[in-house]
Amino acid sequence: MTTRPATAAAHIDHAADVGEVYVPETARAVVARLRESGAAHVWWWPLGEATDPADFVLLDEQERARMRRFHAPRDAAAFTTTRAGARRAVAGLLGVPAHTVRFGRRICPGCGDADHGPPAVVRPPVPLAISLSRTDGCGVLAVRAGDWVGVDVEAYRPMESEALAQLVLTPDETDRILSLPEGPGRTSLFHRAWTRKEAVVKAVGLGLLGMPLNTLDVAPGQEGPLTVTHIHEGRTTTWHVEDLNLNGPWSASLARPSSATPLGPVHLHPPAV
Repeated sequence: MTTRPATAAAHIDHAADVGEVYVPETARAVVARLRESGAAHVWWWPLGEATDPADFVLLDEQERARMRRFHAPRDAAAFTTTRAGARRAVAGLLGVPAHTVRFGRRICPGCGDADHGPPAVVRPPVPLAISLSRTDGCGVLAVRAGDWVGVDVEAYRPMESEALAQLVLTPDETDRILSLPEGPGRTSLFHRAWTRKEAVVKAVGLGLLGMPLNTLDVAPGQEGPLTVTHIHEGRTTTWHVEDLNLNGPWSASLARPSSATPLGPVHLHPPAV
């Protein structure tokens, strides 16, 4: 049996008992309120061309190493801003200093590996589900109490080929969207489908390994919120999916377990100015 080295990425199983682990009382109280209300919080922020030193200093060593591997300065800046923005948002929610917040990964629900599971808050060790996404010009974070949440954002761009549609859409969705003339209507509907699907597969925790996007029906012609069914290895789960209005050239969607009780409101926070 292989022993995982101590330097491996931080991971957490929120099913484990953390009652004996120190957690600031402010953080415990916030998570308790979130669990009671069923609310979710979503933050978003614009992404610039250059890395802000104030963002860089908030990254941990693993994140800094990852940031340095980006070849394009714009990509490095997007990663840095997203991670720093997420850390500030979680810190503000929990009432703790931003530099004390640490991210890691949950154990993969499919294979039990700690290296590629969904993202998690590992410090302070509170049972928060988080999901991160970024695209051209925009980063997004979603947070709720519990284990599962998924968020996705995509910048609008023309659907240049039917091959992309076939990778993302079911046959019925393809017929519905490609029946529209080229233009903003088709582009919007395609990206609505895309972000709904990505939000669900991220919420499940398996990503594209769990269910290919072109087999997942998200009824893009239907206004949200809606219930989406995900099937993996004979296990069926259902997800409450809603579209997020970020007031910009992006499509975004949020997925939460439809079985969550209660299923509270979504608090969409505008970017800090």
